[in-house]
Amino acid sequence: MNRFINDRKNNWERLEGLLSILETSSIKGLSRMEVREFGELYRRAATDLAIARSETRDPKLINYLNSLVIRAHGKIYRAENQGANLVWQFFVKDFPNAFRRTWRFTALAFAVFMFFGIASFVLCYNDLNFADQLGLTEIQYAAQSNHQWWLSLNDGNQIGASAILTNNILVALKAFAFGAFFGIGTLYVLVTNGLSIGGVLGVCYKVSPDFGNSLVTFMVGHGVIELSCIFIAGGAGMLLGYSLINPGDLTRAQALKKNGLEAVRLAVGCAILLVIAGIIEGFLSPSNLPPFVKFGTGIMTGIAMYSYLIMVGQQEKSAIVNAN
Repeated sequence: MNRFINDRKNNWERLEGLLSILETSSIKGLSRMEVREFGELYRRAATDLAIARSETRDPKLINYLNSLVIRAHGKIYRAENQGANLVWQFFVKDFPNAFRRTWRFTALAFAVFMFFGIASFVLCYNDLNFADQLGLTEIQYAAQSNHQWWLSLNDGNQIGASAILTNNILVALKAFAFGAFFGIGTLYVLVTNGLSIGGVLGVCYKVSPDFGNSLVTFMVGHGVIELSCIFIAGGAGMLLGYSLINPGDLTRAQALKKNGLEAVRLAVGCAILLVIAGIIEGFLSPSNLPPFVKFGTGIMTGIAMYSYLIMVGQQEKSAIVNAN
C-alpha cells in the first residue's frame, strides 16, 4: 500500500493545488494546459479511488481520495453547466448593455436608412420611372392587379416563416459583417434596403392607396422588430468600420478586436430577435386577423423590445454605483 501511495501522491497533491486555485476562480482561471492536466488528474484520482476501495482497507486513504474526487467532479460539473449561465448573462446583461453603449451607431444606421427610404418613397410616388430603375416594375403590376403576394404565406406558414427569418438574419449579418470594409459595406446594405422598402411603399401608394394600406398592415406586426434589428446590426457594422477608420491610440487590429466583441454581441442578439419577427411575419402578419391586432402587435412588441434593451441590466449598474 505504501508503494501505491508513493507512486501516486504527487498526482494527488497536484490535483489539490489546482483545486485550491479553483476555490477563488472559475475553470477559466486555468490555462489550457492546466485544464487538460486537471481533467487527466481527476480521471487518475477516480481510478485510484476504485483501486483503493477494492484492494485496500485503509479508510483514511479511501476517504481522502473520495473527497478529492468529489471536489474535482464538482468543479468539472460546474464548468460544464456554465453554458446555460453564459446564455442567461448574454440576455440579461451583455446584449442590452452593448446596445446602450453603442446606441449612437444604431441611431446613425437608422438615419441613413430613413433618409434613403423617404427619398425613395417620394421619388417613386412622384415618378414611376424611378421605380423601374430600382427594379420595382413587378410591384407596380401587383398593385395594379391588387395581387397581395404576402397572402401566399398562408399556403405554408411554417415554410414561409423559416424562409423569412433565414433571409432576415442573413441581411442583418451582412449589415454587421460588411462593416469590416471600413463601414462601406454596411452603408451599402442600409442604403439598398432603404431604397427598396421606401420604393415599394411609394409605388404601392401611388398606384392604389388601399393597396398601400394593406401592405403596411401586413408589415407593421413584424416590422418594428425587423427594422430595428437592421438598424442595430447596421450600427454594429459601423462600429467595426469606425474602429478601422479611427483606431485612436490603438492599432487597427487592436481597435477591431476591442470593438469586435461588442459588435458580435449586437449581431447575435439581432439574430435571436429576428427569429421572433420571422414567426410573426410567417403566421400573424398574413392572417385574416383585423388590422388593430396587427398594429397592436407591432406597438407592443416594439415597446417590449426597447424596454428590454433600455432597462434590463440597469438595476445591476445601479447596485454597483450605490455600493461604491
